Amino acid sequence: MKKTSVLTLFAVTLFLTACGKKTADETTTGEEQKVAEKKGEVLAVNLETSKVDWKAFHKGGFAPRWGTLAIKSGEVSVEANELTAGDFVIDMTSIKVDPASVTEKDKKYSELEAHLKNADFFDVTKNPTADFKITSVTNLATPAKDAVEGANKTVSGNLTLKGKVVNVTFPANVTVADGTATLKAKFTVNRTDWDIKFGASEADPAEWMISKDIEIGIDVTAGKK
Repeated sequence: MKKTSVLTLFAVTLFLTACGKKTADETTTGEEQKVAEKKGEVLAVNLETSKVDWKAFHKGGFAPRWGTLAIKSGEVSVEANELTAGDFVIDMTSIKVDPASVTEKDKKYSELEAHLKNADFFDVTKNPTADFKITSVTNLATPAKDAVEGANKTVSGNLTLKGKVVNVTFPANVTVADGTATLKAKFTVNRTDWDIKFGASEADPAEWMISKDIEIGIDVTAGKK
């Protein structure tokens, strides 16, 4: 298959720039951090309604591709109507490409799905899951540009892809009420932070065909076990 674009984690997916000085309303990445301690009540993620959306592009923003990833398991903890911690396991073998995103006559969405699963990208045979573990949740002081609607928190967590851990910080809309917690977010990561470099050669610009950025959308609902 010819070089085509990739997730997102989740998706995954699942994205974002390398470390640097940024304001609290932007997405940043950094070194692995200590996972937040679960305090208060523990709620189970609803696996039927929760999901990860992803969107990726060819270089220059052309020919976008998008799809979904399934959450395999997860739980969050809440205390005094605040999200305190949480962890999620993403089923990388579940990566789907929306057929509507592949419009070229000579390309098939099923071929892209297969490509995303092989060693060029997520190598799901060796790495069937990815995971995200919350390291902190703080109040978002200022409106977040291009963030999910209603963003009110800044969430940080360790995202593990292909065995590599990178801490990601992004604005999110978090609500806790009546025994239910929701977390919604939209952000962008740089896939090369996890050494997913297919089609993104810096040494040979002619080989740089796929954008490094992956847009990730998270929609998680958790309730009493």
